[in-house]
Amino acid sequence: MQKSIRTVLVSCSLLLAALAAQAADQPAAPVTPPAAAAPAAEVAQPALKPAPGLSLLPTAKEEAKPVVITKIGVVDINKVSTDTIMGKAAQAQIKAQQSKLQKQVEGKRKQLDKFKADTERQLPSLSPQQREAKSKEFQKKIEEFQKFGMKAEKELMENQQKLTKGLFEAIGKAADEQGKAKGLAAVATNRDLLYLSSTVAMVDITGDIIKSLDEKGAKK
Repeated sequence: MQKSIRTVLVSCSLLLAALAAQAADQPAAPVTPPAAAAPAAEVAQPALKPAPGLSLLPTAKEEAKPVVITKIGVVDINKVSTDTIMGKAAQAQIKAQQSKLQKQVEGKRKQLDKFKADTERQLPSLSPQQREAKSKEFQKKIEEFQKFGMKAEKELMENQQKLTKGLFEAIGKAADEQGKAKGLAAVATNRDLLYLSSTVAMVDITGDIIKSLDEKGAKK
């Protein structure tokens, strides 16, 4: 039994020796160096902004924009109405018509006052029927007088509006010509200007309007 065990151990020793000899005869396998560790991902750094007032570069200066001045023409309507030939003629015509109608109204009033005075003197001698007839006649004359006064006032107003409209149309045409010639943005009457900013220049063209209207009136 012991001999068998010994025989097996010897056999195993011989096998191990043979294997060791074979391993010594084969070249050694190259040793692979360990792979280099991948670099860690770079952490994104926030962009640094220079503190106010610490920039080394000169700050670019904004170019000053030129101030644009807007020119507006102004016309004194009252002065144009009183100083132009056209305005003076219109005022003279209105005054003449007013005076004429005023005389007619005064004449009608005197007739009415006379009829009233005569009727009052006759009252004691008049019968009731005659007094009633005189009263109706007097009332009729009063109504006629009122209608005449209203008609006269209407005629005067219509003529005044007609002349004023013609004058304003002429002023408007002259203002249009002067505005274009002088490069004005607009033309207004002096009564409409309540405020002007620092970028608006007021140009009085009243004298130019008067001169233009008088020259055109002389050519007619």
